Amino acid sequence: MKDKRDLALGWLEKARSDIYAAEIILSGEGPFDTACFHTQQAIEKSLKSLLALWGNPIPRTHNLDELQRLCVVIQPYQELEKLDLTEVTDYAVQLRYDIEFWPDKEIAESSLALSKQVLEIVQKMLG
Repeated sequence: MKDKRDLALGWLEKARSDIYAAEIILSGEGPFDTACFHTQQAIEKSLKSLLALWGNPIPRTHNLDELQRLCVVIQPYQELEKLDLTEVTDYAVQLRYDIEFWPDKEIAESSLALSKQVLEIVQKMLG
């Protein structure tokens, strides 16, 4: 059986995969909603990696605010705490089904930058 660190690193590898997928999409002409979905997933998996490392239950949620809150309650970290993840949370489900929401490349690039920032912070926290 894998230990907590192996599980955390597995979550991070999945997060990196989502970032890579978003980068590929953004190197072309879209679809930018799909790029946004992958950036949300990267943030979600990055945060869940911290919970795995600390041996906490991994909630079945896409709510990034909730995951962020759980992480900073366990280990306060100002860089993570100050990030606003609210809008990106909507990219998990609402974006996939809202036929009127079509983010442009700028929105997707902004979301990608945020996902990379979260990944970097989490990597620092993991040591």
